[in-house]
Amino acid sequence: MRSFVLSLLTIFIFSCNISAQPLACFVDIQNQVMVWDRGLIHKVDFMPPTNFKVGRTCVPYLDNSRSFKIYYNGAVKEQNAGFTNAYFTTDNLVVFLNQKSLNVFDKGVIKNLAGVCDQYFYGDSVVLFLDSYKSEYKAYYNGQSYTVESFIPDSTLSRAKVSDNMIAFDNFANQFKIFYRGNLIGQEDYPVNSFDVGRNTVAYVDVDHKFKIFHSGQTFVLEDYAPASYKVGDNMVSYVSGDGYFKVFYGDSIRTIGFMSPQYQVGDNIMAYKDPSGALKVFYKGSITEMENYYPNNITVQYNSLAYINTSSTLRLFTEGEAYDVTNADLSHWSLNYDVITYQIGEGIFKVFYKGIEY
Repeated sequence: MRSFVLSLLTIFIFSCNISAQPLACFVDIQNQVMVWDRGLIHKVDFMPPTNFKVGRTCVPYLDNSRSFKIYYNGAVKEQNAGFTNAYFTTDNLVVFLNQKSLNVFDKGVIKNLAGVCDQYFYGDSVVLFLDSYKSEYKAYYNGQSYTVESFIPDSTLSRAKVSDNMIAFDNFANQFKIFYRGNLIGQEDYPVNSFDVGRNTVAYVDVDHKFKIFHSGQTFVLEDYAPASYKVGDNMVSYVSGDGYFKVFYGDSIRTIGFMSPQYQVGDNIMAYKDPSGALKVFYKGSITEMENYYPNNITVQYNSLAYINTSSTLRLFTEGEAYDVTNADLSHWSLNYDVITYQIGEGIFKVFYKGIEY
């Protein structure tokens, strides 16, 4: 009995780990839609799609007849025939527009957010939208809609940004507000000079030119003067201070990398930068790794990963702290979605690479 229970527990844990894997999608040489899911490749449509997009849990697409379909949890379901004119996918949501009707696909369930919507923004788990019938701005988060602005002049929000789970905006009364985990926070009484958003994090330059960060419910004053540049990721802010130092805010503390103003890019949990010697270095969860002694010009940074083709024509991947040489074959195409690389060799060979394993 004990062995049986342990076996069931092992299967459950293994299944949970597998289901956490992201997806990949490609159209094969026979123009069939193929989805890589949990280590297996599934044929989901026999005709080439008009287009498709890959989220972490869903693959929405317009099929050959422009019917809108969504692959989710091992199956494809048609949502409508020819009505969808725009759609977007994130970690957890599919946001789509049927004429002016705004809808969200969340964990297999479709919810209508607004019958008429004239402006919307979306992130991994949150959607900010204008309900034009009610003249209200609302936020959809965790299955519920919250009103964030109920007085709207004859205009739309001109400055609003949405990240994974946060919304930041200057409202019509010129106040800077943040929506975080279902709560609307009046962050500043005046409009800010600039701002950017990431998971649990908003960085901004306030009216007095101080550089501040709102992170997980707390506000930090990082610098008394505006930075030369800054970029926000998930729980991370990279910036060049006004006095020329390259710094990273991570784990509620500031790390000074050096006196330099480098080329750098941030994607979710990872940051790549060019150090003074020209080398490519990667900052990931507090650690710095040197990948090359030069800085490639074709770097893709996303989620926990970074990918590029080096001078030896090798497709290289840094993911979750590990570096891999994926392939040195002559590639027709490659792409990085979340932490999954999809690549094509010649006309008909399609491969998927995830965490050191090729499929």
